[in-house]
Amino acid sequence: MVMARAEWLGRSGRWWGVVSGVPRLVGSVPPTVQVLLGVISVQVGGAVAKTLFASAGPMGVVTLRLVFAAGILLLLWRPRVKREALGVVVAYGLVLASMNLLIYLAIARIPLGVAVTIEFLGPLAVALVGSRRVLDVVWALMAAAGVVLLARAGGDVDIVGVLLAAGAGVCWAGYILLSHRMGSRTSGGGGLALGMAIGAVVAVPFGVADAGSALLSPTVLLAGLAVALLSSVIPYSLELQALRRIPPRVFGVLMSIEPAVAAIAGMVVLNELLHPVQWVAVCLVVAASVGVTRAG
Repeated sequence: MVMARAEWLGRSGRWWGVVSGVPRLVGSVPPTVQVLLGVISVQVGGAVAKTLFASAGPMGVVTLRLVFAAGILLLLWRPRVKREALGVVVAYGLVLASMNLLIYLAIARIPLGVAVTIEFLGPLAVALVGSRRVLDVVWALMAAAGVVLLARAGGDVDIVGVLLAAGAGVCWAGYILLSHRMGSRTSGGGGLALGMAIGAVVAVPFGVADAGSALLSPTVLLAGLAVALLSSVIPYSLELQALRRIPPRVFGVLMSIEPAVAAIAGMVVLNELLHPVQWVAVCLVVAASVGVTRAG
């Protein structure tokens, strides 16, 4: 789960610091704080995206995020991908678009924290596949218990939203596996940039159908750019800096709090209050992720 992301970030090197415009002062911030700030940025970006759903719809917001992110990456890398790598890059773009479309459709129906917690099972499954440690069975059961609690809890949770978030989790698992394959067949960020562009092209028809001319609204465009920066540029820059100073395993443990941060972001930005049982479920998934990462 973490190694694929860490591997790409390591190859991206100093370019992310240039494109993001993060001041050099960031280097003086402790790496653990940098990771936490990156996690907060991602989830606040998700919360801000949800506030745009009334204006542009979830698929319209996804389209803006992917288009802006693809534009930044294409300007940065100007990719040249070998023909033998095109299949993996195309698959990566398709999975990336599907993952983002599904999770945004999910958070349109269920609280942000619940959706991200369920989606987080994708990376957890990748980390658990092939493991022969008895303790990992405990972590898997703990995560499963968390999802059962989320699915059975009352309030805003509905089964369609849960299934959409689960589908996003499946795509996230595929995204991790394809990232690893793409990393071995491409250099720098060229594959990522082209894959993001393919994902944007896939998302555009859905976005236009969902939002129509609202996508051309200056206010919506500006907010979409903010979502792309919060959800992509800023967190990747912070994580890159942190990975230069801490081991990937520690990075993974810190990243495991992402479902809890998503729940807090939903509460603060969107006023989405989870039931006590749902908070217990989120904590179970976080604990399972920490356990798997530390054991790995």
